[in-house]
Amino acid sequence: MKPTRAAAVRAKAVRPEHPLQWLAEPLLDEPTFVLKSWFSGRMITHHGLHCLFLAAGGEPWQGVLVCTFHEHQASLRVDMPTLVKHPVLGKWLYLPEASESFERDAKRLVQMVKARDPRIGIPPSAKKRKVKKVRFGDKL
Repeated sequence: MKPTRAAAVRAKAVRPEHPLQWLAEPLLDEPTFVLKSWFSGRMITHHGLHCLFLAAGGEPWQGVLVCTFHEHQASLRVDMPTLVKHPVLGKWLYLPEASESFERDAKRLVQMVKARDPRIGIPPSAKKRKVKKVRFGDKL
C-alpha cells in the first residue's frame, strides 16, 4: 500500500530520521496520524491523542513508551507481559528495545493504535499562553 502524498509529507517533516521511525509506516495513510519530534524522540499522534513515543537515547530511553492512563496499565500488561512501568516516567508503560519480542510487540502496539484501542492515547497538555511582563513605567 503506497502512502498518500500528504501522509508522506507529514512523516518526512520530521528530520533527521529516527532509528525506530519504521514503526510508524502502517499509520502513514491514516488522515489524523502525525509523527513529530518530541524531546529526544518521536511522538506518534493519532486522532489528536499522544499514543506512542519512540525513544532511542539509551536505557531507560531505548524503546517504545505507551501513552496511557494508570487505570489501563494492568490490562495492557496482561495482554503484553513485556510492557513494564517506565522507571523514570512511571505514568506510561515501556517496551524496552532489548526485549526478545520487541519487533513483534512494537508492531502490535502500532496496530492497536491504528485500531483505536481505547487504552492507548492521552490528550496532549494544553499549551500555556505566554504572558508579557509589564514593568512599571512601560508603555501599554
